[in-house]
Amino acid sequence: MGKHGKHLVWDWNGTLLDDIDAVIGATNAAFAELGLASITLERYRELYTVPVPKFYERLMGRLPTDEEWTVMDGAFHRHYWERADACGLTVGAAELLAARQAAGATQSLLSLAPHAHLVPLVRRHGIAERFVRVDGRVDASTDGKSGHMVRHLIALGVPADRVVVIGDAADDAVAAAHVGARAVLYTGGSHSRASLSRVGVPVVDTLEEAVSVAEELV
Repeated sequence: MGKHGKHLVWDWNGTLLDDIDAVIGATNAAFAELGLASITLERYRELYTVPVPKFYERLMGRLPTDEEWTVMDGAFHRHYWERADACGLTVGAAELLAARQAAGATQSLLSLAPHAHLVPLVRRHGIAERFVRVDGRVDASTDGKSGHMVRHLIALGVPADRVVVIGDAADDAVAAAHVGARAVLYTGGSHSRASLSRVGVPVVDTLEEAVSVAEELV
């Protein structure tokens, strides 16, 4: 647990990785293939939700069929991974992670990005050693992060009441609540401040502020 006795679980996409432009670009490229109208960043942040098929339901007025979802998901990921390598870390992320590690605090990374893609990307950014554990999605489900959070904390052996989750999506707060942890949500990713504010947890505009607030929560 480290000498401070508190543990941060970081989200990746839209939190540590500043990839929202890549997400919007990939979304609109996929939409063009599918015959859907393009979407602005502002509208994306207002509508985005997990599970992702519900996001498409908000756009289309109905849930996609299983066959449609397979095509949509495949198109998005094809375009996203073409752009992902050009994305940098969020401003200050590397320094925050290094400072917490140097102070003896522990932190881990839990993402719904495919594990096989996630781990090499984290390594390329030179921050893999900052985490005691890195977990990405290992199945093809469209479920949110709650079940993954349960398994992540069990593998870590960290009590939930000493954990704060830092992410950019309402689903991060849902996953934290599911295991009895706290959450701080960052506005630089997939959701607008207005939509995050409805979740009922602290909302911040920088990762530095997220860490500061997290330190006060447990």
